[in-house]
Amino acid sequence: MLIESVNGFDWNDGNLEKCQKHGVSIQALESAFQREISIFPDIIHSQDEERFISIGKTYEGRSIFIVFTLRIIEKQKFIRPISARYMHKKEIEHYEKTIARTS
Repeated sequence: MLIESVNGFDWNDGNLEKCQKHGVSIQALESAFQREISIFPDIIHSQDEERFISIGKTYEGRSIFIVFTLRIIEKQKFIRPISARYMHKKEIEHYEKTIARTS
């Protein structure tokens, strides 16, 4: 699995600010990766580095859309969030249908 053996998250002022701009806290974002989460390659935005789109639920049960990459730091793998936002009802319905078709 893609996020198997991840050692944690790679945060700095830039990605923290971008995620919090949409009202997503560190705790909410990180909690999505502790639950069942769907991950897809972000082929369109993967020119400089491989990026991924993930759709999951926070500890509060809110649907969340996360863009991230993986970083290797001192031989350890970290999730580096790029952007995150809560999803609207129509998006949730669309992605649930898409995920059901690919499962």
